[in-house]
Amino acid sequence: MSTPRMVKIKMWSTNIRVLEDFVSKLVDIAKKSGVKISGPVPLPTKKLTIRTLKLPHGEGKKKYEKWEMRVHKRLLYIAEDERVMKQLIRVRVPPEVWIEIEL
Repeated sequence: MSTPRMVKIKMWSTNIRVLEDFVSKLVDIAKKSGVKISGPVPLPTKKLTIRTLKLPHGEGKKKYEKWEMRVHKRLLYIAEDERVMKQLIRVRVPPEVWIEIEL
């Protein structure tokens, strides 16, 4: 008896709430159908920071503003099953979430 092949689903977003909702939908579908799942595994958050000069600064001290964008990532493994994959394809992906599926 061979082990079932797993589908790797990698998701990332700048909005953590939307990402968590989307991941929970995928996990619910997998649990209801009874297939083996592993995850969601939180991957390290990437922080992108930009410092800009705050204008007008005149002749005094230079003042800076700091802008930060965080990219949250989740990894999910689901056993390969045709019924489950059809259901996962029908789930609407929010515009803030990017998804990558690897067979």
